[in-house]
Amino acid sequence: MRILITGGSGVLGRVLIPLLRADGHEVVAPGHGTLDLFDPAAVEAAMTGIDAIYHLATRIPPPDRVAQPDAWAENDRLRAEATRVLVDAAITAGPSVFILPSITFIYPDKGPADEDTPFGDSIGRLSSMVAAEGEVPRFAKGSGRGVILRLGLLWGPGTGNDSPSQRYGATLHIEDAGAALRSALDVPGGVYNVVADGERIANGRFKAASGWAPTH
Repeated sequence: MRILITGGSGVLGRVLIPLLRADGHEVVAPGHGTLDLFDPAAVEAAMTGIDAIYHLATRIPPPDRVAQPDAWAENDRLRAEATRVLVDAAITAGPSVFILPSITFIYPDKGPADEDTPFGDSIGRLSSMVAAEGEVPRFAKGSGRGVILRLGLLWGPGTGNDSPSQRYGATLHIEDAGAALRSALDVPGGVYNVVADGERIANGRFKAASGWAPTH
């Protein structure tokens, strides 16, 4: 497959791209200065000959700015606006699958949760992620399979977390995240939680669909 990856230089892209290439896929991962994700014409041109899309692009602010709402503006645009632009182009270009990593933080702060659990009370600050998720079914309706992976809080090399933290009820080692994203190429369309075993957020749906299992 010929696969377009946005945000390929980020922590998820750095683990995913070698896995995809090892499987024999051709990876196209334009850098931030090469492809303007807010330019519909440029994005549509980048879709030429593409079979699958991973939208991994983020702009997480540094730790000293995370409490400042304006520091998240670019990240919010990459989630909501850029996902919309990508889906518009993908519906026209016709790749078979669109894969979006999301977050388990959208669930309530306490209690068990699965993919059918309503979003929590703090969803306002995560509205751009919800908007991005809402674009994926639109792709599925108009073109192919849309896959959303709600990832636990990442830890491991490059994440800034040396060990798993239970602040949000679910964790995921970066290597397990990469393996899950790789497996997402072959699962039925839908929403899946991807987290470590034994946490309050269930991961059974993705394990059953993909054969993936966390190793950390």
